[in-house]
Amino acid sequence: MPIPEDVTGEEIDKDVRQELQSLPKTLAEDVAKNLVMVARLIDEDPEGAYGYSKVAQRLASRVAAVREAAGFAAYANQKYGEALAEFRAARRMTGNLELWPLMADCERGLGRPEKALDMAGAPEVHKLDKAGQVEMRLVAAGARRDMGQLDAAIVTLQSPELASHSVQPWTARLRYAYADALLAAGRESEAREWFAKAVEADKDGSTDASDRLAELDGVEFVDVLDDEAADEGEKGESAPAEDVTEDGENARVVEDTRVVDEAQDTQGDEGTQNGGTEPREH
Repeated sequence: MPIPEDVTGEEIDKDVRQELQSLPKTLAEDVAKNLVMVARLIDEDPEGAYGYSKVAQRLASRVAAVREAAGFAAYANQKYGEALAEFRAARRMTGNLELWPLMADCERGLGRPEKALDMAGAPEVHKLDKAGQVEMRLVAAGARRDMGQLDAAIVTLQSPELASHSVQPWTARLRYAYADALLAAGRESEAREWFAKAVEADKDGSTDASDRLAELDGVEFVDVLDDEAADEGEKGESAPAEDVTEDGENARVVEDTRVVDEAQDTQGDEGTQNGGTEPREH
C-alpha cells in the first residue's frame, strides 16, 4: 500500500521506535511508516488502517508493537478473533497487562460474555492501573448486559470512580455507560441525570451523551442549511417569470390565481364566438 510522502516514520512513539531498533534500518523505517498510517487512519478509515497493519505485520511479526497495532486495527474492524490472537501475542512478548480489558471485550465480541466476566474477576485485574480497572469495569458491565442482567450491570458500574466529582479521561464514558444501563432498565429520570453528568465531563465529544440527553428532553435538531436550501428551492419553483411589454417595460407579476381567472375569462369569450365551447378547467 502506498505511503503518503509526508509520512517519515519519525512520528511514532519513542518506545515503539526503540523496539524497532532490533530491525535493519531500512526495514525499521518501512515498518514505522506503516504503523504511523495505522494510527492515523484507525478512527476515520478502519479498513485502511487494517491494510497497513497487515503490511507491518508481514514485515516484522516478532515486534510486540506491530502485533499490538495489528490487534487494534482488527478490533476496530470487529475482527474480534483476530484481534484477540494479536493481543495475546503482544502480551506474551512483553508481559504487559494493559491489553487485558481489550482482550476481555474481544471475548464479548465473540459471543462469550461469561469468559469476559471470568477475566474481570482474574488476579490480573488488580495489577492494572486505575484507567485499566475502569475499562475492565465497563467491559464487565457490558458482559452483564449481554446476558440480560441489567440490574447487575448497573451495580457493576457503581464505584468510587463513578461517584467522584473529578473529571478523568474515563469519566465521560463511565457516566455514559451508567446512564445507558439505567435507561435500558426503565429508570428514565435517573438516566437523564447521568447523561447530563456525562455531557459535563465530555469535553472532546467522545460520546453522544448530548444527543441522548436531548432525545430524552424531546428536543429535535433541525439542519438549518438543509432547510434554507429547501426554502430556496421552493422559491425558485413558485416564483412566476416576469413578462416584458413591447415598449421594454417589465409587466407587473400577478398571482397564479389571477392569471387563471383572466385566462378563464378570455377562453369564455372565445368559446362563445366559436360555438359556445366551455373553458378548460385548471
